[in-house]
Amino acid sequence: MDATYAIWHEGLTREAYGRWWTAQRRTAWGRTHLQRFALVEGGEVLASAKEYHLTAFVDGRPMEMLGIGAVFTQPAHRGRGHARELVERLVDRAARRGSGAALLFSEIGADYYRALGFAPVPTSVSVMRVAEPPRRGAPAVLVRAGDDRDVAAMAAMGRTRAERYRFHLDREPDLIQYAIAKKRLIAGLGPPGARDLLFFVAEEGASAAAYVVLTARETEWILEEAGDRDPSGARVGAILQTLVARQPAEHHPTIRGRLPAGFLPPQLSIVETQPSTDVMMIRPLGTTRIAPLVEADVLYWQSDVF
Repeated sequence: MDATYAIWHEGLTREAYGRWWTAQRRTAWGRTHLQRFALVEGGEVLASAKEYHLTAFVDGRPMEMLGIGAVFTQPAHRGRGHARELVERLVDRAARRGSGAALLFSEIGADYYRALGFAPVPTSVSVMRVAEPPRRGAPAVLVRAGDDRDVAAMAAMGRTRAERYRFHLDREPDLIQYAIAKKRLIAGLGPPGARDLLFFVAEEGASAAAYVVLTARETEWILEEAGDRDPSGARVGAILQTLVARQPAEHHPTIRGRLPAGFLPPQLSIVETQPSTDVMMIRPLGTTRIAPLVEADVLYWQSDVF
């Protein structure tokens, strides 16, 4: 934790960084799906990584999947293949327990992990603009803060939307709660005003019909995830219009995030799109065969990146 803090502190103090990790492990999903492993020699840590136990759907088939994150070699031990050995041990261990593939996100480009058998999956991040409502003020949509009672409806929306994609996670309620809790924790543990979590739903009857989760940083919002019973995503767009209209005197925030292919609420327009800086990479395990994936095949939200 001391060594990785310098790279992945996210603006937290060292104490808060440790509390953030501990709190993630105490969630219902984190207790059984998230661990940290180290390659150790003579009691000394050489390299470390996080291991995620995921379930994904690939070409319509459910598949147990290994997620690998935060691969790190201690500075004094670099250049000796320790990170490679740790990754291979995690992959071998997952293959023995029946995982069909391994997934990771590389911040150092694709070449290093390509040499370990991982293939890049193209993904991009878009900058979006929210259109002004036809009438001044917020649209006539009932919007409220989201909470745990909405998670089952959110999972159902996700399952319906995901059916058309070749690759997506099984976003069960515990995983959705974990993803939101992780973002909420980092906002709460960070410096006052540095970031905030916006979790809002559009309600019909007594249940959520659409939702958005955003991380707000000064003049920028990161779209972490969204869902809508309406295939067009119009309620998601209406929620965003409502949130923008809460502070009409201020400049509209820049909204940035991963948008699944075919999902663009009518109130949104794309200003620009760039390749993701964290490269998604996948490696089949055992006898599994996965045809190359293109961006249109993948449904993966920013809140699920590890």
